[in-house]
Amino acid sequence: MKLLVINPNISDDVTALIQAEAQRSAGPDTELIVRTAGHGVEYIETRFESLIAAGAVAELIAEYAHDGGPHSRPHGSAAVDGVVVAAFGDPGMPALKELVDIPVIGITEAALCAAALQGHRFSIIAISDRIQAWYLDCVERFGFGGRLASIRSINQSLNSIGSVQADFKKTLLALSRQAVAEDGADVVILAGAPLAGLARELEGQIAVPVVDGISAGIRMTEAVVSLKSGTHRGGSFAAPPVKARRGLSENLDAALAAAQSAHLSPTT
Repeated sequence: MKLLVINPNISDDVTALIQAEAQRSAGPDTELIVRTAGHGVEYIETRFESLIAAGAVAELIAEYAHDGGPHSRPHGSAAVDGVVVAAFGDPGMPALKELVDIPVIGITEAALCAAALQGHRFSIIAISDRIQAWYLDCVERFGFGGRLASIRSINQSLNSIGSVQADFKKTLLALSRQAVAEDGADVVILAGAPLAGLARELEGQIAVPVVDGISAGIRMTEAVVSLKSGTHRGGSFAAPPVKARRGLSENLDAALAAAQSAHLSPTT
């Protein structure tokens, strides 16, 4: 199995955290291609920053996941079996599911599903107060609003996005414990790629299961790929209808054309 793992932020140090946790989490037969957004912001906190990141993610999916033959994939990129969008808040999701006929899964939806399997109510621990509104939108969009116990977050300035978990480990642990004791959380989700791997370090220090978004994203994507459930050729996640377009990159235009062609092909 080959998975494309995309950091929608432009931070290479966060990509390194993502890659390390993804490699620890992936099965022995899973190959990972980890890439960083080609444009965007250092780390995403708002809906608008998420909008910018969505375009960068779409470009990477079009380059690496479009199975249209070697001439349609620059630099000899091989097609992949699934895509993990590795930023909490899932920039571009669920719309990105319409672009290719392989599973595209965000770490938020994966973490929410993992939490729902382990408890009734969950809390999200985030890296900034500003990020809370976007995260709440995301939880409600995926239909888990009624099971959200709380969103707690760091309310201090960050020194560096790549050192958040090292700089604020005690704070993040305290917030997690407060979510359990005061908010009634059955499960804690450590949100965001900058916190990748922290759940392993805090194992045994929080009284409920703790979900890492990157780990959940990798394992859930592996599971969905292995299910071989089929593709979206109808319904709301089918490829966008054929219509005139201009100004798209060569990769994105080709991926969209391939998706539309598959949608128009007869099913058996």
